[in-house]
Amino acid sequence: MILSFLASLILPFMRVSSCVMAMFALGSRSVPSVVKLTLSLALTVIVYPLVPEMQNIPDIFSPGFFLLAGYQIIIGIMLGYATQFISQIFVVAGQVVAMQTGLGFASLVDPVSGSNTPVVGQFFTVLATILFFVVNGHLVLFRLLAESFVTLPVGFEGFFSIPYMEFARFGSLMFSLALSLSLSSICAMLLVNFTFGVMTRAAPQLNIFSLGFAVSLLCGLIVLRLVLSGFMRHWNEAMNRVFDLSCSLINTSCPGIF
Repeated sequence: MILSFLASLILPFMRVSSCVMAMFALGSRSVPSVVKLTLSLALTVIVYPLVPEMQNIPDIFSPGFFLLAGYQIIIGIMLGYATQFISQIFVVAGQVVAMQTGLGFASLVDPVSGSNTPVVGQFFTVLATILFFVVNGHLVLFRLLAESFVTLPVGFEGFFSIPYMEFARFGSLMFSLALSLSLSSICAMLLVNFTFGVMTRAAPQLNIFSLGFAVSLLCGLIVLRLVLSGFMRHWNEAMNRVFDLSCSLINTSCPGIF
């Protein structure tokens, strides 16, 4: 009886903990592992009464149990990693804006991914992270995680019903959303560079290298300020797309969360 109880507790814990480890913001390297583990245990205790009764659970030391635990890890990672697209959308958009406006030389180590990214991308990521917690995006994800135990109960029944290809194709949508956010800056800086080309042709004595960089940087800051005016609209679009993907992963529908 003890082994059966442990098995029924470990399997939900595997799904919850893998989701927390892979989710946006809370799954970053800057969050200590002890905090992640404590949060996973607390969520498992909260969700456990809502989990339907598990049938035909293999023995805790059998190969079937490890396969079942691996399946729970896959579900949790996919749910958590879907929210990572939120940060990547704005990181890519920030890189494009930084390259076009001349701000790409300023870069720091991103605490979320551990890679070297432009400061503009990190600025967009910080804004997206603040908005994610302000509108309780983490609570929405935890609600979907609890609902996944109803739509995808612990077992192998729903293994082939998960839209794996839709999850893989979402990467192209991530780039299109990032491009839509940075398209205005691309067009504006293209006009500025075209103007400098005309000026250089008309007055060759102008030193375009010393004058152009300062003006481009000033125009880049103005363009960045204008890009921020539409930040909230793009963030709502990104959040709705990401949580639509999460809902489709657990075979449910939840349109218009944000």
